[in-house]
Amino acid sequence: MKASKWKGIMESLLFAAGDEGLTLKQITHVLSIEQKEAEEIIDQLKKEYENKERGITIIEIAGTFQLGTKKEHSSYLKKLVESPHASTLSQAALETLAIIAYKQPITRAEIEEIRGVKTERPLHTLAAKALIREVGRAEGAGRAILYGTTKEFLDHFGLKDLKELPPLAEKEEDLFNQEEADLFFETFQQQMEE
Repeated sequence: MKASKWKGIMESLLFAAGDEGLTLKQITHVLSIEQKEAEEIIDQLKKEYENKERGITIIEIAGTFQLGTKKEHSSYLKKLVESPHASTLSQAALETLAIIAYKQPITRAEIEEIRGVKTERPLHTLAAKALIREVGRAEGAGRAILYGTTKEFLDHFGLKDLKELPPLAEKEEDLFNQEEADLFFETFQQQMEE
């Protein structure tokens, strides 16, 4: 089959997959092709989408490929989805999200130990916004729920994986790294308010 026909099928598959996206394994299985060939088709589509007249692109998030809109069109997309009810996160929810992002998998008790306050309400808020989820149970008495971030978390921040999170300061001389992490989550809060 010609590469151009594969590109059309690949585009259809990515469109149909929506926000879930497709892994390379899924693509190779559905198309019955080798991984190298699937990667070449994705690269060809990416190059075609680089044309300024195109409004979409292929993005990779958490090991999956999906169709996405170009960043330069974001102001128009914001107008489309603007709502009179801004969906913001409280400072407590942002702190909880940051702790989970950097320390996952983590229990509620461990989060509360770090924050020094109860965390039940922020956990419910973050789960309702699909930014965190239960990822398992801790060993030992009570088998506490372990929390981790979701694909939606990665998607919102435009991260391929958690390795792209800004590093946290371990020593005082690394304070600028902490400031970078703080800025990262402040930017998130601003995006939620827009």
